[in-house]
Amino acid sequence: MPQMAPLSWLILFCLFTLSFFIFTVMNYFNKFFTNNNKNLNKTMMNNNNNNEKLNWKW
Repeated sequence: MPQMAPLSWLILFCLFTLSFFIFTVMNYFNKFFTNNNKNLNKTMMNNNNNNEKLNWKW
């Protein structure tokens, strides 16, 4: 079985480092936007509760 050249190890290390960095950044922004969406959904639910008191007859 042939051994990997040092350049291949370097490319592999860069690939894993880049994928880890991208995963970390996406995870951070995903948490940031989901927290904002939860707060937004709470305010929307509060607004919807006020609208539910009206009884519309069609």
